[in-house]
Amino acid sequence: MLKFIEKSIISGLLITFLFNLTTFANNCDDLSSKVLRLHIIANSDSKTDQDLKIKVRDKIIEKSGAFLESAKDKESAQTLVLNNLENLQEIALSEIKQQGFNYSVNSEITNMYFPTRKYDTVTLPAGRYDALRLIIGEGKGKNWWCVIFPQMCLGCAKKSTTADTLFNSSEKDIISNGEKYEIKFKVVEWFYLIKSKILNLLN
Repeated sequence: MLKFIEKSIISGLLITFLFNLTTFANNCDDLSSKVLRLHIIANSDSKTDQDLKIKVRDKIIEKSGAFLESAKDKESAQTLVLNNLENLQEIALSEIKQQGFNYSVNSEITNMYFPTRKYDTVTLPAGRYDALRLIIGEGKGKNWWCVIFPQMCLGCAKKSTTADTLFNSSEKDIISNGEKYEIKFKVVEWFYLIKSKILNLLN
């Protein structure tokens, strides 16, 4: 009888944990669907190329911030970026030339996997996100990423007001209190890793 009770308690706790985890994972998916990331890949890992990547980042954040102020949601932000994609590529090329380099730049909107990432006081869970990606030169260097919608990159003055109206209470809690979700973040990352391996085997 005692073993039956113990098994029932363990089963109940396991079901509760899985339910909470599923709810958390759904909240993460909903959150990722509202966000547009910025992903910049440097030409190489040399100090000069990494410094150049940061200068391109700063210029892209500055220029995209101006036209993204009118975006009300991720879809409108993505449309604005697509409409300005050629211009953003030219801005990156201009900054590269100004810094004395002659690298090419490939720009695109893509859907890609990001691991859990903390930006200052903001944490974004692992998942697939739409992103503006800029590849400098050979694109063999370390990458850098942030969030351009809502404007949560470093130096974006409107980041708090836009995020407040975009996310629900559960999503805000995930973003603002990442420390208490560390285990769940790891489980979500493991889920995506296993899912990716299964898909690779099937393809």
